Amino acid sequence: MSLNLSEQEIVRRQAMQSLRDMGIEPYPAAEFVTTHHARDIKDNFDTLDAEVVLAGRMMSRRIMGKASFAELMDSSGRIQIYVSRDDLPEGEKMYNTVFKKLLDIGDFIGVKGKVFRTQMGEISV
Repeated sequence: MSLNLSEQEIVRRQAMQSLRDMGIEPYPAAEFVTTHHARDIKDNFDTLDAEVVLAGRMMSRRIMGKASFAELMDSSGRIQIYVSRDDLPEGEKMYNTVFKKLLDIGDFIGVKGKVFRTQMGEISV
């Protein structure tokens, strides 16, 4: 049986295989434990001082050199995440290859980090 895949489906399958080739399982949802939701973080920003873990769909991405911003949407709402090349395990490889090239809008991702407010006043992880 032959599959007629669209160009987007082919690209996404190639990205998935590239992640697997790097030793990253693209579907680890069963083992990714979260501690917070976007709404919880925004509602309790002033009292959060520990690291938070959340997961959701990446809805947008703004790449700005060694650091980027993305918007993550979970079941409670949306929150901005900040991704710095220097803060990632395996820094350059994870940032330049995985975050910038292999992840796509709509992909489910999990993040862990401290909550802070940007210079523009946006609550971010």
